[in-house]
Amino acid sequence: MTPGKLLYNIYYRPVNVVKTISKQGLINYMTINRRAKKMMAHSFHLREMRLNNSKQNFLVYFLTGKKYWHQTAFCLYSLQKSTIEAQVDAIFIDDGSLDKDLIRQINRQFPSSTIKTKSEINNSIEEHLPHSKYPLLNRKREIYPHIRKLTDVHIGSNGWKLVLDSDMLFFRNPGQIITWLKKTNSPFFLHDPFTSYHYSFDLMQSLTKEKVRTNLNVGAIGLKSESINWTFLEDWTAAMEESEGSSYYLEQALSAMLVAGQMVEIADPAQYIVLPDEHEALLPSAVMHHYVAESKEWYLKRSWELVI
Repeated sequence: MTPGKLLYNIYYRPVNVVKTISKQGLINYMTINRRAKKMMAHSFHLREMRLNNSKQNFLVYFLTGKKYWHQTAFCLYSLQKSTIEAQVDAIFIDDGSLDKDLIRQINRQFPSSTIKTKSEINNSIEEHLPHSKYPLLNRKREIYPHIRKLTDVHIGSNGWKLVLDSDMLFFRNPGQIITWLKKTNSPFFLHDPFTSYHYSFDLMQSLTKEKVRTNLNVGAIGLKSESINWTFLEDWTAAMEESEGSSYYLEQALSAMLVAGQMVEIADPAQYIVLPDEHEALLPSAVMHHYVAESKEWYLKRSWELVI
């Protein structure tokens, strides 16, 4: 166990649990955890949904592993179940925690999808993102898994890729996403009800030399792999952390910076909802929910069950 992980387990994790219990209440906290365990158990019974005679097939990407596989399975299952005009399968990007048993389980559940393994990813990283040239990005890969949605998905490849977060569910046909997959010509993001970059616009724009858009959310993000300038990401990360510290939102800030000054497609915020309220979470009217912050309570307690 690394010193960072040891510190997390003996200090930060207990502190976070106490904070969560204080916010949610002990009984509610126990209910959420019980329902989360039930969700995890149900996730292993999900099987891919196939469209008969589908003439269109598309791929989406997930960064996933042991801790998140149950959420990934529900997200992909709900996406396949809701999509009526095309077949959507996935490429699962190993976050480094997939073992042989879970890989076999994933292949049983979603045999038409594929897994990019840790060894494949590490080979690409060594070739295209060497530690000698990109020391900070390599360090971030070890201590900040979110950056792998950029590095591990896109490094050494070409073409447009749509990466989905696992903590989302689809309830109706995702027409806008399918249209984007058919006719990709600009980056794709969700609309965030808040601008959550941590870093100041003055700093971000001084680095990009372009106007940075507000309210971009990377729960669903479409980027063109070969357009990513890894030297920029290395330098921007160093400059921002030196000036304004490290942040959980670094990957979201970097993604917004990558598309600064470009035309960007934003998912309809009324249909692709980031942070649904309790009523919407329990009686969904939208196409998709991205369960961030306090909406995770409703996701774990009830929303996942609506798709089965």
